[in-house]
Amino acid sequence: MVGPIVDLYAPLERDTIVEVRRGKMKPMPGLTIESGIDKSIVDGPVWVGKTGLDSDEHDMTFHGGPTKAVHAYCSTHYPTWQSSHPSATTRFTPGAFGENLVFTSFNERNICIGDVFVVGPSPSHSSSSSSSPTLTLQVSQPRQPCFKLNHRFGLKNFAPETTRLSRTGWYFRVLEEGWVEKGMEVRVVERKHAAWTLERLQGVLYRGTEGPAEMQYLLGIEALTDEIKGVLRQRLRKLEAATSKKTKVPWTDWKVVEKVQQTPRITSFSLAAIDKATNTTPESGSHVRLRLPNGLVRAYSIVRGSRGRFELGIARDAHSRGGSSYLHDHVDVGDVLSVGAVTAGIKPNSMASNHVFVVAGIGITAFLWLVEEMVGFNLNVQVHYAVRSAEEMPFRQDLEKLGSRVTVYDKAKGERMDVGSVIKGMPWNSQVYVCGPKRLMDDTVNAAQEAGLGEKDVHFEAFGADVGGNMFEVVIRDKEDKKVVVEEEETLLEVLQREFGDLVGSSCEVGNCGTCRVRLRCGKVDHRGTALSAEEKENEILSCVSRGVGRIEIEIGE
Repeated sequence: MVGPIVDLYAPLERDTIVEVRRGKMKPMPGLTIESGIDKSIVDGPVWVGKTGLDSDEHDMTFHGGPTKAVHAYCSTHYPTWQSSHPSATTRFTPGAFGENLVFTSFNERNICIGDVFVVGPSPSHSSSSSSSPTLTLQVSQPRQPCFKLNHRFGLKNFAPETTRLSRTGWYFRVLEEGWVEKGMEVRVVERKHAAWTLERLQGVLYRGTEGPAEMQYLLGIEALTDEIKGVLRQRLRKLEAATSKKTKVPWTDWKVVEKVQQTPRITSFSLAAIDKATNTTPESGSHVRLRLPNGLVRAYSIVRGSRGRFELGIARDAHSRGGSSYLHDHVDVGDVLSVGAVTAGIKPNSMASNHVFVVAGIGITAFLWLVEEMVGFNLNVQVHYAVRSAEEMPFRQDLEKLGSRVTVYDKAKGERMDVGSVIKGMPWNSQVYVCGPKRLMDDTVNAAQEAGLGEKDVHFEAFGADVGGNMFEVVIRDKEDKKVVVEEEETLLEVLQREFGDLVGSSCEVGNCGTCRVRLRCGKVDHRGTALSAEEKENEILSCVSRGVGRIEIEIGE
């Protein structure tokens, strides 16, 4: 039963545990993955060791372990959630967030990072308190909610709301093992960082309310987990990148260290940086630019990679303009290629309950690494993969490791992927990722529209680009109104880079990543590619694929 609403900001040194909960891992409704979020009330004392309550289980991908051993939540949040989300009122009851300890008054506004608590004896154990170990807990970090909260409450974007409002709950590490029981008193015995409530920390993590100096201070708090410190370091790197002057990405030399014939048409190339100081570390979904010895510059999806190394899968294109055919016929192990910018192209929706990949042929190279990562994070993943034949399936061993998560459609056996059925059969709150030829992309667009999916529910990655069209004229306002002409078989990007070098960046060059976007000041545009939202298309254009109609005016920046 939810207790009375209390003043969450009131100074507080002690509170009483109103419920103790634990649970086993079990499948989440409608998904194949398991979670330990469903916990039941425990009557009587429970032993708490360094990794949490006895017989309690966690999805160790995100929860549990020595630094996140015990999860706590304030029951006073529940009536507030009930008021703001009437459709899920019955779901917002104590224990719904998967907490082990339920409090009435301790919450994110009146406890601080590093606070140390002792758990006093329950009335039924008061006589033995002198000899029983005293459970001692330390606040280690606020909870970082994932999609499982969305799924549990049936609310698509609920998890970000919990961080925005600082109602996430928090984790304790166990400093001294001991017993816990409903009714026990918990009191603060040490507070070293009184200025840093969990709410203030979440302002740094999610709301941008503090600057670099405060982040550096937080990095010095020993009690704060490495997980949160990693987030803070990432924030600092982004701030540094945003404030530093834009610099030209240098071309560096990389050696081909492996060349494998994956299929009759597809070859994989592994490249390693020659200069060991090269700190290029690609992420899943990245694209990389190669400058080939024949003078061509081409962009390809990275299949997987690590610091100073990455792998590509390249299909021999029957209509190759010289890129894929050159790599297949003339590049071998030991050869050196110039590598330019590495740009991340896929930003998966972390709040989705299910991730569905619709792929054909060489398109698997755009998603394979991302799929493997998602599986490693215990996310619900389905891959629908269309191939010409079994012999034309690259990275077969990697796909086989994914087991039943992958459904292969072999055209040689008369099998055909029905995109409409795939989309209609998706579980609730699914994100769709598509990479393949234009027909597959068009079929998915139609199926998504029929299913009522929004623009943000579907992510497209083209592996080829339709860039031709009528000639058009461009006025570049911030370059003294310089006028250029884009001919029928060239792109605006090619013209801009010919005139201004690498001032206009690029990566994928098929309209996926958005690196090449420039500001549209006026004029009509034939928008192509998938990197811009409908709103962004009002003021921006992808110079690698989109074309002006007649005459347009743009700005390219410094």
